[in-house]
Order: sequence, then structure tokens, then C-alpha cells
Amino acid sequence: MSDAADTPKSHGRLSIRASLKPRDLMEEPRLVKGAFVAKVITLFPDAFPGTLGLSLTGKALDLGLWHLDPIDLRPFGEGKHRNVDDTPAGGGAGMVLRPDVVDAALRHAREGTPVDRARWPVVYLSPRGAPFTQATARRFAAAEGITLLCGRFEGVDQRVLDHHRVEEVSLGDFVLTGGEIAAQAMLDATIRLLPGVLGNAASTEEESFSDGLLEHPQYTRPAVWEGLEIPAVLQSGNHAEIAKWRRAEAEALTRARRPDLWEAHQRRK
Repeated sequence: MSDAADTPKSHGRLSIRASLKPRDLMEEPRLVKGAFVAKVITLFPDAFPGTLGLSLTGKALDLGLWHLDPIDLRPFGEGKHRNVDDTPAGGGAGMVLRPDVVDAALRHAREGTPVDRARWPVVYLSPRGAPFTQATARRFAAAEGITLLCGRFEGVDQRVLDHHRVEEVSLGDFVLTGGEIAAQAMLDATIRLLPGVLGNAASTEEESFSDGLLEHPQYTRPAVWEGLEIPAVLQSGNHAEIAKWRRAEAEALTRARRPDLWEAHQRRK
């Protein structure tokens, strides 16, 4: 199996980013020209790359197929203590991220990026946002880059979200202490769709949600384990029958486990 990520990249396709502080050129990360860039505004920049630095996404990061730019929100804070939040207008528990602080961070992140949101989405990780789906990941992967705003506390002042036309996206119907975990999950789903990140591009075409269905069951050696055998059709060598079996299994699983997906799939027929 070949992997485009293993192919050496010519130096002519790599770019060097300017920096105000000295650095060891041997440690400077490579960046392929035109590579996808993920800017993440967060109070916890040390949380990144996290799991994004492992496995295929980490290898792609090292090869410069994409670039990660964590932006610390704290330096944009106000006053001696760099305050980033204040009490909610109208009262209530918790704190809210200030619009002026978030505005400064978004303006910083906006430097050098396209204004067109199709080319560069700006996203706030929010439980009230539109559900994140495989289609969302494909849309993000088709862009030149993305800016993700990780919320904390009770959220972000609505005015700055409206002013910057920030898209709100939700990882699921639950609440996290902050957007960092959601940002890593969304970036993982997006980065793996970029050219050269996966060794086998067909993998993204056969997995769950690629065509609105859950993925069929998977098997591997040994052929018999704990008295359980691999389905005979998968060992038949008949690729047409294998494809037919996998499709039937995917439909059966989707119908049983995700009736919402099944209904949507039926409407598309």
C-alpha cells in the first residue's frame, strides 16, 4: 500500500515563516506551500497539538501537509491581570468571554487569511451550534484553512460572534468545560480528508457517513477466533458479492441503530 505522505517533498514546495525570535532551523517545522492551516484561539494553547500530533495527523503535521497555529487568548486580555471574562449581563452564574478581548484575538487570527468564509471558515465550538457531520468535515477540508474559537466559562459575548460572522458548530448534544476537545475532534475529522494524509484514499469513501450510512462490520485474521468465523462471503474472492454483502450490512446497521440517518437516506433515493 502506497502512502502519498511517505513521498519526499521537494524543497521548492516548502515555505519558511518569519519569526521575531531566534530559533533552531533544524527544529523549524516544514510547511508545504498551500498547506491547510488551522488557527485555534484558546486559553490553553498547550493542549495542542494533543492527539493531533499522533498517528497519521501527526505525521502529516511533521511533513508540512497542514499547519497548526494555537493562539493564546490570554495576552489579548485587559488590565494588569489580562482579564478575558466578566459577569453575565442581566445576572446569572459563571463568566462570559469579553467581546473586546475575543475581537482582538479574531483580528489577529484574520491576518493573511481570505475574507470569503467558504475559503476560510471561522468557527466557534458551541453546544448550541449546528451539528458537526462528515459533510461539515468535507466542507472544512475543501477550504484553505480554518479558525476555531474555543469557548470557556458560560460562553462568548454574542456581539463579537455576530460582528465577525462566526459560525457556531456543535460536536454533540452535551456540554464540555471548554472547546479544546471539540476542536481537536473536528480537526482530526477534517485533516484526515486532506490529500496525502491517508495512505489509501478509498478508506474515506467506504467508512461511516461517507454516503449517509453507517459502515459495514470489519473482520481480519485469524479466520476463526473463539469459535467465531469470518463470514464466508468475505473469503470468497467474489468482489461483486462482497460489495453487495457490505452494502446490505451497512443498510441493516443504519436502519437498526440510526433511524434518523436511515430516513434521510431513504429520502435521497
